[in-house]
Amino acid sequence: MTVWKTSMRNFFAHKGRMALSAVAVLLSVAFVCGTLVFTDTMNTTFDKLFAATSADVTVSPKTAKIDDTPENGKPESLPASVVAQVEKADGVQKAEGAVSSSAVTVVDSHNKNMGSDTGAPTLAGNWTRNDLRSMEITSGHAPRGPTEVMVDADTADKHHLKIGDELRTIAVTGDVRAKISGIATFKVTNPGAAIVYLDTATAQQKLLGSPGVFTQVSVTAEPGVSDTQLKKNVATALDGSAAYKLQTQKEAADANKDSMGSFLDVMKYAMLGFAGIAFLVGIFLIVNTFSMLVAQRTREIGLMRAIGSSRKQVNRSVLLEAVLLGIVGSLLGVAAGVGLAVGLMKAMGAVGMELSTQDLTIAWTTPVTGLALGIIVTVFAAYIPARRAGKVSPMAALRDSGTPADAKSGWIRAGVGLVLTGAGAAALWATTQADKSSDGSAFLGLGVVLTLIGFIVIGPLLAGVVVRGLSVVVLRFFGPVGRLAERNALRNPRRTGATGAALMIGLALVACLSVVGSSMVASATDELDKSVGADFIVQAPDGRLIVPQAAKALATAPGIEHVTNYKVLGAKLTNPDGSTADEDVTAADPTYPQDLRRETVAGDLPAAYGKNAMSVGDDYATAHGIKVGDTITVGFKAGTPAKLKVAAITSDDTSVDQGAMYLNTSTAEKYVPAEKMPANVIMFAKAQDGKEKEAYAALKSSLADYPQYKVQNQADFKQDLKDQIGQLLNIVYGLLALAIIVAVLGVVNTLALSVVERTREIGLMRAIGLSRRQLRRMIRLESVVIALFGALLGLGLGMGWGTSAQKLLALEGLGVLEIPWPTIITVFVASAFVGLFAALVPAFRAGRMNVLNAIATDG
Repeated sequence: MTVWKTSMRNFFAHKGRMALSAVAVLLSVAFVCGTLVFTDTMNTTFDKLFAATSADVTVSPKTAKIDDTPENGKPESLPASVVAQVEKADGVQKAEGAVSSSAVTVVDSHNKNMGSDTGAPTLAGNWTRNDLRSMEITSGHAPRGPTEVMVDADTADKHHLKIGDELRTIAVTGDVRAKISGIATFKVTNPGAAIVYLDTATAQQKLLGSPGVFTQVSVTAEPGVSDTQLKKNVATALDGSAAYKLQTQKEAADANKDSMGSFLDVMKYAMLGFAGIAFLVGIFLIVNTFSMLVAQRTREIGLMRAIGSSRKQVNRSVLLEAVLLGIVGSLLGVAAGVGLAVGLMKAMGAVGMELSTQDLTIAWTTPVTGLALGIIVTVFAAYIPARRAGKVSPMAALRDSGTPADAKSGWIRAGVGLVLTGAGAAALWATTQADKSSDGSAFLGLGVVLTLIGFIVIGPLLAGVVVRGLSVVVLRFFGPVGRLAERNALRNPRRTGATGAALMIGLALVACLSVVGSSMVASATDELDKSVGADFIVQAPDGRLIVPQAAKALATAPGIEHVTNYKVLGAKLTNPDGSTADEDVTAADPTYPQDLRRETVAGDLPAAYGKNAMSVGDDYATAHGIKVGDTITVGFKAGTPAKLKVAAITSDDTSVDQGAMYLNTSTAEKYVPAEKMPANVIMFAKAQDGKEKEAYAALKSSLADYPQYKVQNQADFKQDLKDQIGQLLNIVYGLLALAIIVAVLGVVNTLALSVVERTREIGLMRAIGLSRRQLRRMIRLESVVIALFGALLGLGLGMGWGTSAQKLLALEGLGVLEIPWPTIITVFVASAFVGLFAALVPAFRAGRMNVLNAIATDG
């Protein structure tokens, strides 16, 4: 009980200092809990949606895949006769043929795309009774003919659509212009998909390209018949046909959920990774807090030891304070995490992904995980200071407070740090020498971990060197005040090292990602300059196929020398050595070698576009012993097998079309039926000499009716690439900001406790003439040099990581290293302002100290 009372008294005696550490715990726990609640809510939303939209039993083509866009833009289908067969099965109340396609674009009368900006699909199909499970018509009526269409309420609200407005549905088989006849509202949350319904005949003809076919059959069970029994009965009615896939409601919902699972898992673990970084930074803050509190209470702990307290009691007292800190910070963090999750849901709603707070899911594991992590991390961070407190002897009561041993780092620590850093540097060097990216990745991960730990361990030793160097550049201009700030920063190298390390971690990641991002852009730009000969590139930003009517419009644009089609076909290759491989082959026009200049290591690339010929990449050729003149049997998945002669082997030392196998479009057309021929993935165009501007305008004009596609010249394409990588980096920087905020709190805490520790010293300096302004300046300069110390280590470490990572990118054809000096310099300078900001409150409080009271302070 005495230990508990002592811990409580000390905890509340330093509640201001504890509050800053609690904020670090709070932020870290909030990020973890917010991520878990947000992703659990997304899972709940999709679970409800998939359960509501799935029939009791669904019959679909065996080869149909949920997350796979067909090569030709037309979903797999089954004959309408299946509906009649299924209806005869025992226990079937109703069987309906359904049509559904995600390979569509819907635009309004102003040619504005009605699709989601978040990556959610645009779906088109026919309206069936099964849709009443998840939707209800709240305005107008379902489509009754080819001139009518129904739209979901969320899309109507977002784009201000009303009954009577015209929509155009664009599919590979043609366009459908129809007026809105009705609006249907979801009974469950729609995460953001745009949905339109056509009448059945129009949906079959325009989405599937043929009457009398469906993408699936929705089966409703009679009362009392289970889904499992119904599935067996339907299988019997279909004579157990292997051509169809049968799923119960649960199986269909689980399959849909699995298709979303990878996306949700990547987002979840990425966010948890950043939370882990924040926890790591928070550990330094907590270690510093307890180390300084123990140092300030050295005399007090010595007196406790003198009157009979054992080492274990003192140790437990400090650890109990850590437990209290962990509990308070974690409880607040759990609550803040729920608020963060709601905020994320609102933010997603603002960009088009709707998540209802009614689906807010807080699993019991979420607060338990948050509390456990917060308490464990806090106690772990406080363990070393607690042990140090337990080692305080009774004789310490006769000395001034403080722990002189903390003034310099031990040789053992320095030795361990140097060994770890050296081992990490060796691993990074090994990364740059790797011949395979898989081997290099392992070395890179090891190098990052070892150098990070090494820099953390060696931090106190580096502080003595780096701070002196920074002081010459930054502090000496401020005269005696600057020298005082330098000495204060050097007074306790271990504390300065730990404080700087907290900032170092976040900035190291910023620098590393900046180098990687800039190198990717520079490498891709260089590759484009060297290899892309086309003047214009046409594609959809979301990767959807180019419909034939858009391709035809491009081909007829004036001022164009040639337009190149580019299609990707799935195939099974049988090689000369007897091995087989599932690979994609590229069918392109003979003009493609002009549009993309590929280095040929053997043979002649234009010859690969000859009759029954093809090319392969040199990696594939080496792996299977293929040489020019060999024959490969290409079994087109959408057609019949073809025996093609290898006319060229291209170099895979590129980032564009790496590993691609080329053949002429006309060759593919011999073996793949026209109705199954894939649509273009991308198209290229070359302007007539001197008519680049006219051709650019003409191409854009020709695609005016198809807003889902972008016409880009090479400058546009490079800028788009730069913007995409920039947006991704901005998201990552935003997430890393949490760790940097925690690091800033660490600087604030260190300075605040340092001011308390130096209360008498500050009083004496004020008594002999140091003004309040000079005192505040001294503390601000100390903060600036600590922040710059952390920034210098972090940026240097990050550039080392980024340079090593770029060597791995070089193995994938991205061979240009570019250091983004403007970003690096900006971050370094911004760190000085971070230091100034962190010192505001401690400097203000130091300036307000009463001189006499400060001098009279014990210790």
